[in-house]
This record gives sequence, structure tokens and C-alpha cells, in this order.
Amino acid sequence: MAACNQEIVIRDFQNKGHEIIYNMVQKVGDYQMLLEREDVVYTYTYTTADGKEDVSTEKYIFDGELSYGRYEKHERTLPQLEGTIEQGYDGKEYWLKHEGKILTDEQFLKRVAFNRPTNFYWFAMFQKLLDPGLKYEYLGEEEVEGTSYEVVKVTFETTNEKPTDIYQLYVNKETALIDQFLFTVADFGVMEKPYLMKLEYEEVDGMLIPAHRQYKQSTWNAEVNEEPWTKVEWSEIKFKNDLSKAIFEK
Repeated sequence: MAACNQEIVIRDFQNKGHEIIYNMVQKVGDYQMLLEREDVVYTYTYTTADGKEDVSTEKYIFDGELSYGRYEKHERTLPQLEGTIEQGYDGKEYWLKHEGKILTDEQFLKRVAFNRPTNFYWFAMFQKLLDPGLKYEYLGEEEVEGTSYEVVKVTFETTNEKPTDIYQLYVNKETALIDQFLFTVADFGVMEKPYLMKLEYEEVDGMLIPAHRQYKQSTWNAEVNEEPWTKVEWSEIKFKNDLSKAIFEK
């Protein structure tokens, strides 16, 4: 996952795929628009295919990608810790609290180090698809359930030969929005069989936010089985909360 966040100035497109993604980002709102809104608070509800549920209050400051999550329900994330847990990233350090007490368990903190940037990235993913270090490949047009899409593959540059995530984005030709995309999870070794994510949008403060999501394992042809979907909902989304950086400190 790319980690650079800055105002993007596009002068030359790598190819048609890059141009399609740029136009999509202009439709939903670019990273500069997030920076202008300064921060966001929302409720994150994650329900797995087998019915386990996380419910957290998420808070981010976009400049510096500061991240905080307070979990009142966490059947999927660190379920062995009963009661409220808090996770944070202050720009330098990841931290975890259980019922207000700081925890230092290495395995717990590894989970925090995955959750915090991942949750932030999912919220700002479309804007960050214009980050430096990305490669774009136009895969052509495809019709899915009667809708025409332009399909773009996005990969990330790597300097250490470590596998990085792959995204295959289905951009609706009529709306210029991404209705669905395939993705891998390199951190967990999920590379051969991707997941298919389907999206629905909400308009919040002049931006289009993909707040309603569902995903499950797929093929690279976006074919899925009859297994239940994992569902993700972002609700009560509010920008410009005048959040203090102290919230994100351990």
C-alpha cells in the first residue's frame, strides 16, 4: 500500500489506464479535498461471512495519516481482550489500550500495525491511487451484468522484491466510478486468489465516499461462489471535527 500523501499534479499520464483512474478521482474528490476537510470521524461496522462483528469509532487526520480506532465490539479483532480496546497511530508509533491500560504484547501490536494503516487506506484508497510509485495497465473493456466497464490494473513499485498488492479496478463507463474491484492482501500471502469488492457510494460534504462495501474470494475473472459476503459499512461520516492530535497519542 502506498504511503505518500500530497497534492498530486498530473502532467503526463503513463497510459490510458492512468488517465481513467485520474478522471475517476476527479469525480469522487482528490486527496487535496481530503486535506481541506482536515479530518474525519465515522462508525466502522465489519461483519464477516460467519457473522463475527467489529464496531469501531474511527478518527483520522489526513495530514500525516494519523489514525485512531475505539472498538466497542471486536469479535474479529483481538477477541481475546474483553471490553473496550483502543488502537492508535500518532505518525511515528502504533499503540494499543485495553480498558484504558497500555498493552505492549508484540503480537497484539502487529495486529494494530496492520489495522491502522489498512483502515485509513481503505477510506482514502481512491485518492491514493494517484500516489507516486504506482503502475497502471489498461486491460480493456468488459461487460458485467449488462454494465460496460473499463478495466485497469494497478500495482506498486517495490525495491526489495517483496510482493505488493494488486488491484484490478472496474470503472463504469457511464458514471466514471469504480463499481467493483479485485484485490490481493500481500501482507497475509493472499496473492493467487483475489477478493472481489463491490461498492455503493454516499455523498458527504461534496465528496463521493464508497461507504457500503461487500467482498468475498473470487477469481481473476471476477467470478464468485455462493458463499456469504463479508460486509463493511461506514456510517455517520463527518469531516472537519477539529480533532486534536492528542487523541492519537499513546
